[in-house]
Amino acid sequence: MTRAIGLTPQDVAQTLQTLLTGFTVTQYREGIESIDVVARATPAERLDLDRLPGLTISTRNGVAVPLSQIARVKYQYEEPILWRRNRDLVLTVRGDIVDGVQAPDVSNEVAPKLQPIKDALPYGYRIETGGAIEESAKANASLAAVFPAMAVVMLALLMIQLQSFSRLALVFVTAPLGIIGATGALLLSNQPFGFVALLGLIALAGMIMRNTIILVDQIDHDIAEGHGRHRAIIDATVRRARPVLLTALAAILGMIPLARSIFWGPMAITIMGGLFVATLLTLLVVPALYALWFRVRADESRSIPVERPKLVGQVGRGPMPMPIAAE
Repeated sequence: MTRAIGLTPQDVAQTLQTLLTGFTVTQYREGIESIDVVARATPAERLDLDRLPGLTISTRNGVAVPLSQIARVKYQYEEPILWRRNRDLVLTVRGDIVDGVQAPDVSNEVAPKLQPIKDALPYGYRIETGGAIEESAKANASLAAVFPAMAVVMLALLMIQLQSFSRLALVFVTAPLGIIGATGALLLSNQPFGFVALLGLIALAGMIMRNTIILVDQIDHDIAEGHGRHRAIIDATVRRARPVLLTALAAILGMIPLARSIFWGPMAITIMGGLFVATLLTLLVVPALYALWFRVRADESRSIPVERPKLVGQVGRGPMPMPIAAE
């Protein structure tokens, strides 16, 4: 019938698209913005499916005929867009969460309830968790790929600084001290331990080892100057306590603006809580660990070099006095 009135299927499709979707006929400029002028049918005609057969199609000679006379209109379901992911057909289900709740927490709560559905799925179908959990897993995988090289470089730098395997091990075992404060801070602030929190924990380990290096280096410096090992441990800890506390306080205060950030908040909370607790533990644990590691006793005494006294005499006046031996 379409060919009988001189039309093609493309002409009919273009006319229906103009009536239903619209066709941009011109543009209207308002200031610096261009606004499209779209020509289409009235909402009463294009939004009512029952009136679809009554839409008119213009022939080449200008005669308007209804759509029902040149085509058969029937309704059926059809997929408008087939979404694919990794070449697999995928159906994505999204949802919003209420304020004050983290997306990973919601996903962990929903996962056990979805397990019976996953077990009942036929072959070839599966349910995967996306969103924040998926992105965090990808970031952790990329971080784990470079972590061995990062550890080797870090150990090499520490070895260059300390030049001793014993001191290297002493510094390295103090890195986990920050986990105590970081865990408590994340629990109190209700922040998830994701990728950014893991970055904060790695940075926190570096800060703790830096403080340990400062203490160990000061202790070794005092021992090299002749101080007793037990007294050198106490004096070095007292002298370095203020610089360590002030640098830790500066880092904690610098993280306060990031603590309210949605993305960087967990990292800031991890560094703030972990550094606060780890700094206090460093001033207590590192001296005790140094004494235990190198077997320093409290009753150790050092050998003080004794200066030989000068002989004093008088010329022409009696015998020379005997020197007094100093102990």
